Amino acid sequence: MTAHLITSAAILGGEPTDMLLADGVIAAIGPDAARLAAERDDVTTVEATGLVALPGLVDFHVHLREPGREDAETVETGTRAAALGGFTAVFPMANTDPVADTAGVVEQVLRLGQDAGWVDVHPVGAVSVGRKGEHLAELGAMAASAAQVRAFSDDGTAVADPVLMRRALEYVKAFDGVIVQHAQDPRLTAGAQMHEGVVSAELGLAGWPAVAEESIIARDVLLAGHVGSRLHVQHVSTAGSVEIIRWAKSRGIDVTAEATPHHLFLTDEYVRSYDPVFKVNPPLRTAADVEAVRQGLADGTLDIVATDHAPHPPEDKDCEWEAGAHGMLGLETALSIVQKTMVDTGRLTWADVARVMSATPARIGRLTDQGRPLEVGEPANVVLVDPAATRIIRAEELASKSYNTPYAGMELPGRVVATFLRGRATVLGGVLNEAR
Repeated sequence: MTAHLITSAAILGGEPTDMLLADGVIAAIGPDAARLAAERDDVTTVEATGLVALPGLVDFHVHLREPGREDAETVETGTRAAALGGFTAVFPMANTDPVADTAGVVEQVLRLGQDAGWVDVHPVGAVSVGRKGEHLAELGAMAASAAQVRAFSDDGTAVADPVLMRRALEYVKAFDGVIVQHAQDPRLTAGAQMHEGVVSAELGLAGWPAVAEESIIARDVLLAGHVGSRLHVQHVSTAGSVEIIRWAKSRGIDVTAEATPHHLFLTDEYVRSYDPVFKVNPPLRTAADVEAVRQGLADGTLDIVATDHAPHPPEDKDCEWEAGAHGMLGLETALSIVQKTMVDTGRLTWADVARVMSATPARIGRLTDQGRPLEVGEPANVVLVDPAATRIIRAEELASKSYNTPYAGMELPGRVVATFLRGRATVLGGVLNEAR
């Protein structure tokens, strides 16, 4: 394996220093890096002046679509996009076809990720059989499988039955698992097309009320507190949801929660275009909700940023609004959106970004070799970012098999220059390292 001497990188935005990645670990930092590199004959130098070094990013919420919807994405194409976005580990959701509700399916996804080799792939198992919300899936078997599943979600639909939710929360305690909830009351959102508010009334589209999300979160934090189990809330999108999670944490309930890049940036005003590229579940909310989500991430109420990367083939988005599928791409633009909304506005430091996009998602997913600090002896999972760069997002240039990015044509800050997975360069010079 080629060693890499990274010169003059600002670790977590600090003072520039050198870093040697060798034999899968961070072998040296500071003056020792160049000295040890000179003793080897397999070192490639990566000039990193002006670049910020972060631990490899961990995405706790992606859709890689395989098996079953390879027309939208595959594990290969999705993980290529992840590497370009600075990620070294991803957690693909269970809403595949067949559903990832057995040890066999999660092990298939694991093998596909290993064969691709761009990032570590940690499959999420379904909570219920077929994601139908009727009977618990093979949680124990998935946990004991080669995939070692610790996160379980029926994402795309909520675990609506409170009895089933309680049983799931109780069950996963046996192997330190976490239930990952898509908070959406199905009765309150039947036929809904966008956030219920002023814009929906003006456009004549059926509204998706904030309380449909908030009521499920309120129920679930109480259940998690009652049974003493871990709960993770996906894609928090309303001010009320942030307040409920803040209250639950103040009571000592073991709940974590995520913000998506699009809920940190986009509002329901974009729906005025009737372009289904802006159709997502949960829907884009108001500017006040966006502000509350940003504040929740800044003060630690929301623990992580997760992309909810949701690719769709053209026919599922090139249609009228009502027929459009929910979801948008996120892997290759996530870090830029976080820089734009949180770092450049002074709400987060680069050290905070490492926490919410690497260390904490790794901890929630119970990963021991990801999200580690950039210190000597730690796994060499590293991303180099140029915060001064800007780029125009062009859908056709993305590595994903799909093109449904809501940021097409926008100028965004920041650019991932290099990504290293255990010292192996998956991205160099901002492009995929096919010779890895």
